[in-house]
Amino acid sequence: MTAPAMPSFWDAVRVWARIGCLSFGGPAGQIALMHKVLVEERRWIGERRFLHALNYCMLLPGPEAQQLATYVGWLMHRTAGGLVAGLLFIVPGALVMLGLSMAYVLLGHTPLAAALFLGVKSAVLAIVVEAVQRIGRRALKTPAALAMALAAFLSLYVLRLPFPLVILAAGLIGWFAPDRFAAAQSGGAEAPEPPDLVDLALEGGVATHLTPSRGRALRVLAVWLPIWLAPVVALYLAFGDASVWTRLAAFFSTMGVVTFGGAYAVLSYVAQAAVDTFGWLKPGEMADGLGLAETTPGPLILVLQFVGFLAAWRDPGGLDPLAAGALGALLTTWVTFAPCFLWIFLGAPYVEALRGHRAAASALAAITAAVVGVIANLALWFGLHLLFSRVAPLWPGGPDVPDLSSLDWRPALLALAAGVAMLRFKAGLIPVLIACALGGTVLGLA
Repeated sequence: MTAPAMPSFWDAVRVWARIGCLSFGGPAGQIALMHKVLVEERRWIGERRFLHALNYCMLLPGPEAQQLATYVGWLMHRTAGGLVAGLLFIVPGALVMLGLSMAYVLLGHTPLAAALFLGVKSAVLAIVVEAVQRIGRRALKTPAALAMALAAFLSLYVLRLPFPLVILAAGLIGWFAPDRFAAAQSGGAEAPEPPDLVDLALEGGVATHLTPSRGRALRVLAVWLPIWLAPVVALYLAFGDASVWTRLAAFFSTMGVVTFGGAYAVLSYVAQAAVDTFGWLKPGEMADGLGLAETTPGPLILVLQFVGFLAAWRDPGGLDPLAAGALGALLTTWVTFAPCFLWIFLGAPYVEALRGHRAAASALAAITAAVVGVIANLALWFGLHLLFSRVAPLWPGGPDVPDLSSLDWRPALLALAAGVAMLRFKAGLIPVLIACALGGTVLGLA
């Protein structure tokens, strides 16, 4: 059988560049965007393969949305495709974050940028809500799947359980109760999903990179471990363990291994270490960095780049402070994201091989259902902090609830308009984002 034509590499590059420039709103918005573009619009991969990949990325340390982009790029165009997809997901936001970090130390806050991104984030809220509805409609086809999604949402929102624990529990339940989730994995009583381009390429003998092997795994380790850790060792040998460069490299390499659950799961620890242990930031500056990161495309974990910039800017050695800050930001970004490529290129072939394993497929189906609850929790968190200026726990360690009198009508109006445009009139992403950005600029500066 002749394999169908995949989208060309350069067609994929253009799409990944578009996704990288529009990936606002943290992981919920980014996953929603990729689902809409890759599954709904382009139909490059099927629903189940998208969710299968997402399940694996949810289990990894680091930004799951960036790793999902890398996974899909690797599926379609091997290592080069994964590199391009992953890098284009990072680079636009990293460049914007670098510019904002420089503006932060030179000019302070910019009202125009804040107003512009108010509109963008309002559109992202509508995109996320649509994604919860769309993915939930496809993933929650059995009572067990629906119960799992609800349990995951309540565990995260009400009980504040750690994200990795929720995902691990979902996987274990699915593994030991395959009959409960088999229908969810197969699509219930509906017709089987038609093969996607990757399935057809496998049948044509083209997608051989999806087959795991020990030799390939060793080659990946031999390439990516030095890419990740060689700068850390080189900086230690050159400057010693007291240098700001060595400390940045070592600290954020560690963060790249333990950041399960994304940026929010480690921000308090990073903030404490950056302020109290290393003296890189002043109290309150971590919140400023998070605000900047939330207004840029790309992974929210780019807030760590802001920390690296300020650390090197304040301790530049013999360099110009801005140049030192830029190098600190680059170093932090390097050691944060290099392991993300390692996890995908090493593990993805084995994850693909599990697609036919009944217990593993059931475990991933259960995780898929839990992911719907995870995205719903992220959407609620994002919406509460966008629409209300005052949000506090209902009780110590309990769920966040808003002060209703602090409602900001501007993002509420823009998000409602964006939701109507997308759900009722099927408006495209770019027109909605542009319209909301203009609307946010007008309302924010009025």
